[in-house]
Amino acid sequence: MTFFLLKYTCFKKYITLFNIMKQYYIFAIVAIMLTLNVSAQPANIGIKGGLNIYNINNNNNTDYDSKAGFNIGLLSHIHLSKQLALQPEIFYSGQGAKFKSGGTETKINLDYINIPVLFQYMFDNGFRLQVGPQLGFLVNAKAKTGNVMVDIKDNLKTVDLGLSIGAGYIHAPSGFGVDARYNLGLSNINENSSVKSTNVGFQLGVFYLFKHR
Repeated sequence: MTFFLLKYTCFKKYITLFNIMKQYYIFAIVAIMLTLNVSAQPANIGIKGGLNIYNINNNNNTDYDSKAGFNIGLLSHIHLSKQLALQPEIFYSGQGAKFKSGGTETKINLDYINIPVLFQYMFDNGFRLQVGPQLGFLVNAKAKTGNVMVDIKDNLKTVDLGLSIGAGYIHAPSGFGVDARYNLGLSNINENSSVKSTNVGFQLGVFYLFKHR
């Protein structure tokens, strides 16, 4: 009986790993195709950073409070036409949530490396509307209650698929801009629990494009 349980556990782990890799490869293939299609277009490289206000939504009527964090990373802005652009990014994102139980507060600290690929519509006055998929990789997950810190990474899935919607503005002569977006998690981040939980949050920040044109 123990042998069959071990076989089932191993099989379940392989299935989970396959699902993670499948999502990763699908995203990678799409990114490569997009890159090949726009490789002849001029691209600007930039840096970005800002504030996160994140929460975790649960389908069992358990409400958490929002938690502040920060984001910092790199971006590439690629013009497809006068009004359309593609903006892939990679950045660190501090996410999570917090809640109180019996008067004691617990903070769920989740650290992700997020890779959004945003399609932008650019107005002539510097404003932009943007939307696109985002793939997140969990690199750290801990729950802190008082002075006690517990590692909860094994309880969460490594990959998080989401949708990013937002707007921005760039001052063209300087290359400086501001960005605001809403990130909606589409996949369940729980690994073992029957409760479906998704990341959701607002991201505010500034960015700078080198040699903007």
